[in-house]
Amino acid sequence: MKIWSIRLSFVIASAAICYIVYDGDLFAVLAAFVVALLLVGAEFCLHLSSIRGIVASLIGLSVGLLVSFGVLALFSQPHRSLTIVLMLSFGYVGMMSGYYLATTFSFTELLRSNGVVRPGESHTAQAANSLKILDTSVIIDGRILEICQTKFIEGTLVIPRFVLNELQRIADSTDSLRRNKGRRGFDILRALQNNPAIVVEITEEDVPNLPEVDAKLVHLAQERDATIVTNDLNLNKVAELQSVKVLNINELSNAVRPVVIAGEVIQVFLLKEGKEPNQGVGYLDDGTMVIVEDGKPYIGKTLNVEVTQMLRTSAGQMIFTRIKTDEMDIDEEPGLHPYSRSW
Repeated sequence: MKIWSIRLSFVIASAAICYIVYDGDLFAVLAAFVVALLLVGAEFCLHLSSIRGIVASLIGLSVGLLVSFGVLALFSQPHRSLTIVLMLSFGYVGMMSGYYLATTFSFTELLRSNGVVRPGESHTAQAANSLKILDTSVIIDGRILEICQTKFIEGTLVIPRFVLNELQRIADSTDSLRRNKGRRGFDILRALQNNPAIVVEITEEDVPNLPEVDAKLVHLAQERDATIVTNDLNLNKVAELQSVKVLNINELSNAVRPVVIAGEVIQVFLLKEGKEPNQGVGYLDDGTMVIVEDGKPYIGKTLNVEVTQMLRTSAGQMIFTRIKTDEMDIDEEPGLHPYSRSW
């Protein structure tokens, strides 16, 4: 929406300036309005999205106007229509040329070509300028803060205004759990902004014709060639279908969990019954679910179990185990159940 605001302002300003300069001459106003519309229509595909692009566009506009004055000086008495056309054309071409140079010209590449910057440093700078758009779920989750602090994610973190609005609605919820999640999300954002090593950008860009936040995120990522950071499986799938790059925090978490192999012995505390008959369920320190065959009688106990199978899913990792045979065959005092003794 920012680029369309600039384009609309250009059209209105063109008509207003001609109205003032030519004492309300409707022909001059109409000519300026039409020419401005034609120029904007020829350039509708550009999107201004950075401070550098805006500043470069203003500089380009100034240079374009100066060039138009130089061209007009070649004429003894130029017609006012020619004056309008030349000023608007050179001004707009200069403005958009400045934007093109700001967004496509790489100062780092120039330095590298002259031997000032090595290729590896250029790659690092390019990675640092990449955009990562955060969705609401990953902000509430909170792990993004630790991941950024460890420098596993580089570049600028982009927070769209519509994500902040959704976070505000969650924080204002009447449900205490949702309200606490929303407030935690704002605490995480504040911590990200206060970290000097992390670059955070709050963008006002919106997609009014799309009501869903997920659809807005995908559209914005396509427009800005950015990567979405999320832990929402559905958003992950929708974005990948539309060729949008996604970083899923849950997938990262699963990837860095320790790998166990069949036959390995691990220790687990059984918390509850499993879905299948006679199963017991416990969790490792990293949250991995451990399902123990015939473990129901030992709920509330800490067992040494043998791994039979490990299953990785998009939702997480599950480990299937069984109680060690040699421990089930241990001698026990009469009347005592196995594992009723202290471990």
